[in-house]
Amino acid sequence: MNAIIAKRVDSGTPDTTEIRDLAEAAGYTVVGAVTQSRRADSALQLGEGKAEELAERVVDTDATTVIFDNRLGPYQTYNLGQLLPKGVEVIDRFTLILEIFGQRAQTRKAQLQVELAELRYELPRAEAKTSLAKRDEHPGFMGLGEYDESRERDIKDQISRINDELEQIEQTEEHRRERRRDSGFDLVALAGYTNAGKSTLLRQLADDLSVDENKDLHRDLDPTAESQDKLFTTLGTTTRRAAIEPRNVLVTDTVGFVSDLPHWLVESFKSTLDSVYRADLVLLVVDVSEEIDEIHEKLVTCHDTLYERNEAPIVTVLNKIDQVDDEELEEKKAALSSLAPAPVTVSAKTGTNVDTMLERIDHELPEWEEERLMLPMTDETMSLVSWIHDNANVDDVSYGDEDVVVSFEARPAVISQARSRASELQATAAESA
Repeated sequence: MNAIIAKRVDSGTPDTTEIRDLAEAAGYTVVGAVTQSRRADSALQLGEGKAEELAERVVDTDATTVIFDNRLGPYQTYNLGQLLPKGVEVIDRFTLILEIFGQRAQTRKAQLQVELAELRYELPRAEAKTSLAKRDEHPGFMGLGEYDESRERDIKDQISRINDELEQIEQTEEHRRERRRDSGFDLVALAGYTNAGKSTLLRQLADDLSVDENKDLHRDLDPTAESQDKLFTTLGTTTRRAAIEPRNVLVTDTVGFVSDLPHWLVESFKSTLDSVYRADLVLLVVDVSEEIDEIHEKLVTCHDTLYERNEAPIVTVLNKIDQVDDEELEEKKAALSSLAPAPVTVSAKTGTNVDTMLERIDHELPEWEEERLMLPMTDETMSLVSWIHDNANVDDVSYGDEDVVVSFEARPAVISQARSRASELQATAAESA
């Protein structure tokens, strides 16, 4: 599918790098670009002369699609479609992003979020058609087709239904997170923009490619995290166990941010970000090879999104240090010090400094507590001792004639559960005596 990129900016030089990457991620072959620096035209987004140039480029390149890096209104989309050759599709940045999301959505949750975003995109257009058609007392909307007031109601009903189903899924996932915490797992989330290297970093951190849990309940453990130079490779979440002794750490790779997303689109995918908001630690991954202004802008956006609901500490990871020299790296660290005061510098591709990052993760996660339990000598006690071995770092186990003493350190949640089970054993033993 050949596509022409179009972009207008109020001033300065239009940058089409990201929209080209997005188009290629969706499967388009970009065969040209038309850009303009001027105020937006209400009818065509571009000026009339530039729009005619766009039509000529479409003919010359046999393009089947025009992709605007600007947001198009329904009236602009219609007018551009009339100007271009018949059969040429006109889409904007947000339609393209939804197209990519739809291609990558593998889980029920991801598919619902795509559907929700599409409906939220369509709703104001349906409302506009209804409002203007009523006002002008005619059944069409500027040649865009018949309006149907019931469509607006249908969209709102579908949005409500999807929100209800997503809430049920989130309750299931929250139960999963609590089960993992109760089993002694610390939860770490990878956040950041697309192509920052999160999936590659996850593969460096992974101790193994599976966790011994119920795969029907924990479906995020099934797929292997891909490492591809594509936007939105990770739309769902992928979780792996990290090698951080003596802790049991699960690291989750989440959907990547992309610049200039409207609120309605971010809102549609907020349940995906719950893996970040509910984590014990967030690793904010940044591509340090990018220009400093771009890194700064992305960090500001990430902080605004994460700090809105996140309570866990955030550690900035400056990735791809293999693509910059030492002097450039130090200059960028200094320039970003207000946003990333103590970053970790790594190369997920080569593995450089990954050990340092593992140490930092261990340092930032909640401290383990020490405990010493005296248990009655019963068959059930051996089961508890085995469970403590699986979920804690055992320092010593002493076996007496009538009791077992276990000294260990673990997460507070594990210690609380061990104490509760120990109390039950002691009560049962006292009743039998």
